[in-house]
This record gives sequence, structure tokens and C-alpha cells, in this order.
Amino acid sequence: MTTHTRHPAGPAGTHPRGRASTGPRRAQPPHIMFAERLLAVLSGERPVHWMLGHTIGEAYEQLVRLAPATPLRSTGPRPVLRRCSAHLPGHTDAVEACATITTGDRVRAMAFRLERGADRRWRCAAVELDGLPGQGQG
Repeated sequence: MTTHTRHPAGPAGTHPRGRASTGPRRAQPPHIMFAERLLAVLSGERPVHWMLGHTIGEAYEQLVRLAPATPLRSTGPRPVLRRCSAHLPGHTDAVEACATITTGDRVRAMAFRLERGADRRWRCAAVELDGLPGQGQG
């Protein structure tokens, strides 16, 4: 199963992330929620430790290695999540997702994997950004 979500278009850096504070709130699919969370960390808007409890396995260490050096931390326009697609790889307790992120006229890609634990909570198990592997020397 593949799902696509497109966020409203607009000049990069002008559309705020997250949900508007007015009107009824609808639950976001887990891949959208995590794409927003990961983007906040990788862009420097939130510290890496904000993902403690939302990661498992190597994902936290991947974020620790990626966050300081990611090109999303530029002083230019704020990165904006434009699209996020999800795929269920054979069972309902894992999601593999990819997202496109724009910063000005630059488009970047992010891939991540979510796994649902015995407590039924989703956690990020792996993350990669635009050719910068989440795993590697640390």
C-alpha cells in the first residue's frame, strides 16, 4: 500500500510546518508526523534529543551524526515538507517512507523507516537524507 500526501504549495520557507491551531484536529498518519519531526531536527529547529523515545535501534545515533552537518541547516529559507509517501513492506507494523523537502529552489529527499512496538507506538528505526546515509562512521 502506498499513500501520498501533498502539503499546500507556496514559496519555500513561507508555509509554516505543523497544523493550524484553529478548527478540529485530525490525527495525522504516522509517516507525516515523523517526517515533520525529522525535518524539525535535521533543520536545527529542534534538538536531536527531542527524538528520544521516538526512535529505536540505530535511528537516534543516525540523527546525532546527520543533524550537525545536514544541508537543511542553512541560513537561507526554512525547509518545507512538500510530499511524503509511505509503503507497508508486507506487514502493518512497519512503514517505509520517503519525503521531498524544498529549501528555496532546492529539492532534497529524505527516507525513513517506522516500526510499531508492542505498546502500539510508532518509532523511527532508520533515517537517511539526500545521499547522506544515516549509518556510517561515528
